[in-house]
Amino acid sequence: MEEDVKIESAESEGGSGPKLDRNISVSEFSCNCCYDILVNPTTLNCGHSFCRHCLALWWVSSKKTECPECRDKWEGFPKVNILLRDVIEKLFPDTIKEKYEDIEQSTEIARALQAFNKYGNDQNQSSSREGRANQQRGGGGFFSGVLTALTGVAVVLLVYHWSSRESEHDLLVHKPVSKWTPEEVVLWLEQLGPWASHYKESFLLGRVNGRLLLTLAEEEFSKEPYSIQSNSHRKAIIMELERVKTLGVKPPQNLWEYKAVNPGKSLFLLYALKSSPRLSMLYMYLFDYSETFLPFIHTTCPLEEEDEDDIITKFIDLQDPTWTQWREFLVKYAFLPYQLLAEFAWDWLEVHYWTSRFIIVNAMLLTVLELFSFWRLWSNSQLRSLPRHMWGHFWKMSTQGLFVAIFWPVIPQFVCNCLFYWALYFNPIINIDLVVKKFRRLETQAV
Repeated sequence: MEEDVKIESAESEGGSGPKLDRNISVSEFSCNCCYDILVNPTTLNCGHSFCRHCLALWWVSSKKTECPECRDKWEGFPKVNILLRDVIEKLFPDTIKEKYEDIEQSTEIARALQAFNKYGNDQNQSSSREGRANQQRGGGGFFSGVLTALTGVAVVLLVYHWSSRESEHDLLVHKPVSKWTPEEVVLWLEQLGPWASHYKESFLLGRVNGRLLLTLAEEEFSKEPYSIQSNSHRKAIIMELERVKTLGVKPPQNLWEYKAVNPGKSLFLLYALKSSPRLSMLYMYLFDYSETFLPFIHTTCPLEEEDEDDIITKFIDLQDPTWTQWREFLVKYAFLPYQLLAEFAWDWLEVHYWTSRFIIVNAMLLTVLELFSFWRLWSNSQLRSLPRHMWGHFWKMSTQGLFVAIFWPVIPQFVCNCLFYWALYFNPIINIDLVVKKFRRLETQAV
C-alpha cells in the first residue's frame, strides 16, 4: 500500500507567513525504470533521476552512456544526488529500509553495481591520465613551436644553399649532348657506376666531347685509347649512349637530376609516398611503369645473387619482374609499404649519403605511426569501418592531386623547392615528435 506523509510547516514569525499543509506520496519520488521509490537516486545531466542500481542494470544491458528516458548522453560518471537521497530517507524510512533489503538479496543487482562502479573508476583514472598528458603536451607545445620556427628558417636557408648546387646537377640533363665538353662526357661516364671511373683517364686522353661521343660504335670502345675489354662494360656504355641519343640530353640518374627534369612529379611522389604509399605505387604501376616502377621494383625486390656483369647492366636493360619478384613485392606492398621505400633509399646510400638516411628514418617512423593507427582501430573495435576510412582517404588524395595538377603551373619554383626540402628533411623531425607523443600516451594509459 502506498505510503503517504503529511507535511506541516509552522507559521512564520509575525504571523504573516503562509502555512503548508499537504500530503506527499511515494509516487512523487519514484524511479522511471522500476516505478518504485528512488534508492540512492542518481541524477543525470539531463535532469532525470533513477535508482543507482536501475541505472547500473541499464548500462550493463545496453552499454550506452545515455538517459534511459530521454536518451541524452551523460558526461563524466553519474553520482548519487545526496540531497535528494537524504530527503527521501527522512520522509520514507520504512519503505527505503524494505527496498534496501530486497536489493541486497539480488545477486544480479550486485554484479551490475560492481561493473558500473568499476566503469566509473576507470573513467576517473582515464580523466586523470588525460590531465597529466595535457600537461606534458602543454610542456612540449613550446618545444614543438620553437622546432617548427627553426625548421622553417632552416628550410629557407637550405633552399637558398641548394639552389646554387642544383645548377651543377641540372647541367647535363638540360644541355644537349652535342655541346658537351670532354669534362662533361667524363662526368656522364662516372655516373654510370663505380666501374666507369677506370676509364676516366682514357676518355680524357682521347678528348672525347659530345659530338665525338655520338659517333662512337661498340667496336671502337675496345680499341685505343679506350681499351674497354669487358663486354658488359661496353654493353652498359652503348645502351646508356643510346638513351642519350634518343633523349638528346643526359637521362636523370640521381634524385637531384630527377627533380630537375620532373619537378612536379618528384614533389607529388615525395608527398604521396609519405601520405599514401600503396596508392602511389599503384599510380606508378599504372601510369609510370617503365620510367619509375620498373627501377623501383628491381631495386626493392632484386633477383637472387647475380654476377658482377649482370649487376652492371640490370638497371640499364630492365625486364618485366618475375613471379618471385612480384610475390615479394605484393607482400611488402600490403603489410610494410614503407619498408619498400627504405630499401630503395638504402640502394642509393653511395650516391645520396645523408638524404638516403633521412628517407630510411622517415620510413621507419611512418611505419610506427601506421601501426599505431591500426592498433587504435583494433582496440576500439572499429575494424569494420576500415573500408570507409580507406575510401575517404582515397577520395581525399584524388581531389588533392587534381587540385595540385590544376594549379601546379602557377606555383613559384621557390615555393616548390621549399615544399620539397621540407618533406625530404624536416618531416622526419616532425614524425619523431608524433611517435614520442604516441608512446607517451601509451605509457599514461598503462599507469
